[in-house]
Amino acid sequence: MHKLLLGSVLVMSGLQMATAASRVEVKTDEAKQRVDVTIDGKLFTAYVWPNTLKKPVLFPLVAADGVTVTRGYPLAPRDTERVDHPHHAGLWFNYGNANGFDFWNNSDAIKEDQRPKMGTIHQEKIVSAKSGAKGELVTDSVWETGAGQKILNQRTKYVFWQMGDARTIDMTVTLTALDKVVFHDDKEGVLGIRVAHFLESPTEKGGTFADASGRPTKVEGNTAGATGVYLTSQGVQGDAVWSTRGKWCKLTGTTPDGHTETIAILDHTENPNYPTYWHARGYGLFAANPLGQKIFDSKQPQLDYTVEKGKSVTFHYRVVISSHDVTADEMNKASAAFEAQAK
Repeated sequence: MHKLLLGSVLVMSGLQMATAASRVEVKTDEAKQRVDVTIDGKLFTAYVWPNTLKKPVLFPLVAADGVTVTRGYPLAPRDTERVDHPHHAGLWFNYGNANGFDFWNNSDAIKEDQRPKMGTIHQEKIVSAKSGAKGELVTDSVWETGAGQKILNQRTKYVFWQMGDARTIDMTVTLTALDKVVFHDDKEGVLGIRVAHFLESPTEKGGTFADASGRPTKVEGNTAGATGVYLTSQGVQGDAVWSTRGKWCKLTGTTPDGHTETIAILDHTENPNYPTYWHARGYGLFAANPLGQKIFDSKQPQLDYTVEKGKSVTFHYRVVISSHDVTADEMNKASAAFEAQAK
């Protein structure tokens, strides 16, 4: 009994020491359109809103051991990477069909005649930025249609920290409707990450993928060095994860020089249409989409999630980047802790 109690104390002390040893700095540079997030002086990520993108994103995402787990293209291309889907940059939050406008697929690559059908999320304000054992960033942005109408205000709270070899981002996104907004049932949404090449699936052969408007994007086959494997809370694995539901999904792969990394996205019971569908592709798109339903399962009714004018909806997600192969048991414990967390 005494040994068990002592062990618990040591574990708790170790966790407290790990927390105390890791200081998160959140440094704003609005002139450069970025907010850098470092842990013990080393880059974790940056919140950026360059003019070349149609939304703010977190880019890059760097694991505790220094491995970058996001694709570089289109912001910082690297050799051997795929260069498809230029709207896939870092980590982002948006949707493919809000009141008939496509906020997901918009980028500088969209042809002029297609731009009126697209939507843009404009960075408006850094509300607050705090450093400490945990870093915190609160931002305001606005969703504007290709017709020039602002339809949603977005407030996002990010919380960043590190425990052991796990770096964590908690995201709380609140959307307030400036007019009635219908999120039509669509596969393109909502929390997305485009991962580094080593986290792509070794079985991905490429192909042509079309969005809801039929715009095709060709993905070249490129499996050399790809080692990524998805796993969900329901035990679904690999390429079969796409269009299934689960309270969490993880993606694990190993770099050519032997670093094993896991990216995990955790859904929350308070989110709409819990548990989420996974819009997870072998070519490197890892996304949680609770607003698509019939598009993923033809037996389900059309969702068309609606937010009336003046009303709000809030989404909670936890993204954890670990420098080891996280087990399903570890994921279940992490999920239970997140779901129990008061919002």
